[in-house]
Amino acid sequence: MTPDEMAPDTGTAALSATRIDYLEKLGDELRRRGMRARLTVPRDGSPSLHVMNPAASVLTENILVEDGADGWWYWWSWAERIAAADDVTAAAARVAAVLAAD
Repeated sequence: MTPDEMAPDTGTAALSATRIDYLEKLGDELRRRGMRARLTVPRDGSPSLHVMNPAASVLTENILVEDGADGWWYWWSWAERIAAADDVTAAAARVAAVLAAD
């Protein structure tokens, strides 16, 4: 194994840290709105935020965040954009509205 092969992939680590940071911010905002939110960081995959409406536990969703040509965006699990990751308030409002029990 060469030294290059043994060196950590800092690009991937940085992307993962950025994803986690954005998801934690969204999770904090959703908790303030009464939702339950749990960050999931799999060993071999992208981090996601599992969100649940505690008033109706069947209303759940896994939120992703990805970097694209036009910046970072929150995404639904069905590959539809929610809001720009820099607009946590708008993203949380949309997630809370979709997971509303009424």
